[in-house]
Amino acid sequence: MRIEPITEATLERAFTVVRAAMELDVPDLPPAERAVFFAAFHHPFPGALQERYLASDDDVPVGFLGINLPRYDNLDNVHLDLIVHPQHRRRGVGRALYDHTVARARALGRKRLIATTEGPSPDGPAFADAMGAAVALRETRSRFDVAHADEEALDAMRAQAWRHADGYRIVQWIGIPPDELLDDLAYLDGRLLEDAPVGDLAVEAEQVDGARVRGTEEARQGRGLTAFHTGAVHTGSGRLVAWSALTGTQEAPWHAWQQITIVHPEHRGHRLGLIVKLENLRHIRAARPGLAAIDTINASANERMLAINREMGFRPVDAQVQWQLTL
Repeated sequence: MRIEPITEATLERAFTVVRAAMELDVPDLPPAERAVFFAAFHHPFPGALQERYLASDDDVPVGFLGINLPRYDNLDNVHLDLIVHPQHRRRGVGRALYDHTVARARALGRKRLIATTEGPSPDGPAFADAMGAAVALRETRSRFDVAHADEEALDAMRAQAWRHADGYRIVQWIGIPPDELLDDLAYLDGRLLEDAPVGDLAVEAEQVDGARVRGTEEARQGRGLTAFHTGAVHTGSGRLVAWSALTGTQEAPWHAWQQITIVHPEHRGHRLGLIVKLENLRHIRAARPGLAAIDTINASANERMLAINREMGFRPVDAQVQWQLTL
């Protein structure tokens, strides 16, 4: 078996591994998209360095390894995507990729590995457990059936929420934010790991500034992702104090991912989290009338956000686990 850095010449071979694994492990999600996979190779997110490897056996692609190295914070950690082609599991491919990750992590002075397993397949959890990783955070994936949404209930919910939000107004954009919002977005983004439950994950708040917010959106665009944003501005101060984002691709216009939803601590209690999510739902549906499903992932212990999701109509469909291993 060979494990080699992925190049332009081997991207297609690596994609076949990722595509086959997703079709088996998370069959209800859009399949891996070639254009997005190829573009991600050239458009890393600004907060991490990325290394990508392909495992081959007799010139047959059998495994993919993504190593993501935080650049500005959490410098002891390595986030990895370790994927073995379904037809080649339980043959030592995963172990070889794991050993390669450990060697790279130690060479780079990193102390922890963090990885996620998802979907109903037992393969990922069994492998993580066999490698000695511990469950650090349990998460719930929920889905909103847009095509069968209760429109009257959503309208009533929106009207009721706005009764608690005097002194706020909505601002919306697609893709790169206006310059005047970057600093407020950076503050909210940087709070995410402080506010959301992280279980036993050894993570610290991220250092986010306006340039990093802009760079993240530029990377999304480079990968073929479109991001729809809604924020709430406090009219008295002019500051953006709540924010929600949805992302989707052109290749799967029926599907979107709910990304961040966060409210400034000093402005909680006004139903702003629900408001920005509901208004952003309107925002994306106006641009994508064929949207049928939205998925979101939350810590299973994050009852506050899960309750908001249930109120909107999200229903749990799957569980996933973040695993952690100290070297």
